Amino acid sequence: MIIRKAKTSDAASLYVLEKESFSVENYPLSRASFLYHIKNNLLYLAEVEGKVVGYILVLVKRKNAKIYSLGVSKAYRNRKISQELLRLAFQEILALGFKRVLLEVRTDNEAAIALYKKMGFSKLKKFKAFYGDGCDAYLMQLEMEK
Repeated sequence: MIIRKAKTSDAASLYVLEKESFSVENYPLSRASFLYHIKNNLLYLAEVEGKVVGYILVLVKRKNAKIYSLGVSKAYRNRKISQELLRLAFQEILALGFKRVLLEVRTDNEAAIALYKKMGFSKLKKFKAFYGDGCDAYLMQLEMEK
């Protein structure tokens, strides 16, 4: 597996993965959104044999870094790809001088919540009916250490 910074030529592959990973009520990113974020934020992808199998998007044009999206192809889940993407993102976030990372996660996404807790995140609060289908979200944070 190779993890690298996304390039504009990766936008189409990222969009295909996005459609596989997130339904409409989860506000999936468009191809144009990927192009924007590749140029303006931290966007890393995981490749296996030249195929994009995962990505992480971190918004950095704000007071606190925010993990906006983390997706892994269904066929490649449970292989620690998300953990590796998070570790790399944490290194970059620290290098940029951020002290705190935020994210929102569906309250019914137990696997993601368990991963985030394992990586040091804690729940801050709950947002009611955050997603398009009415599902609540947890706001989670990680205090960064150098």
